[in-house]
Amino acid sequence: MADQNFDKNPKSDISDPTRGVERGTDAKVEGGIEQGASIRRRPMGAASPKPLGKAGANPLFLREEELRQGIEMLFYAYRDFIAEPDAMLAERGLGRAHHRVIYFVGRYPGLHVSALLEILQITKQSLSRVLGQLVEDGYIRQTPGPQDRRQRLLELTERGRELEQALTENQRHRIARAYREAGAEAVEGFRKVMRGIMSDSKDRAKFDGTPPRR
Repeated sequence: MADQNFDKNPKSDISDPTRGVERGTDAKVEGGIEQGASIRRRPMGAASPKPLGKAGANPLFLREEELRQGIEMLFYAYRDFIAEPDAMLAERGLGRAHHRVIYFVGRYPGLHVSALLEILQITKQSLSRVLGQLVEDGYIRQTPGPQDRRQRLLELTERGRELEQALTENQRHRIARAYREAGAEAVEGFRKVMRGIMSDSKDRAKFDGTPPRR
């Protein structure tokens, strides 16, 4: 950054004997004379070296503090993102596992149980317990596949659709508000970051283009 207090008199270029000289960090100035200075002369008019941290090899957003803040921001955002749906589910004796099943079955009607297992990455026993309660409570129904009767296709009942819409409404508003405030360029950057966090290339491929409509 340029020194804002330099002498604007053109003669100061001549009277300053240190012009174009880089000082070492161990230099001391006494009576206008540097003692113990490590001096390297730079050609007149040459550009000053760029500050450390600006180069592409070491971008500032990869510093430890920036990465830590990214982790914390994900935590705080997710905490607030699920707060209201959690309260609604608790009133019905349900939890986040039920919410995930309800959301994806509503998002993809006719979803196979095997496909749901692949999305959620949980055991069959865990899904069976959660799915069993949702079927028993009247939120989801299962139908056999048209070709393979052993397949179980999942879809929401009317009661399930009402619950899914209620759970999603708050989250939609929250994301819409954040998108509007950030702008299109930031939204695209956000999508790139989220895809980058995903481990599975098949999952990332789902979001390479425009998200499918319901």
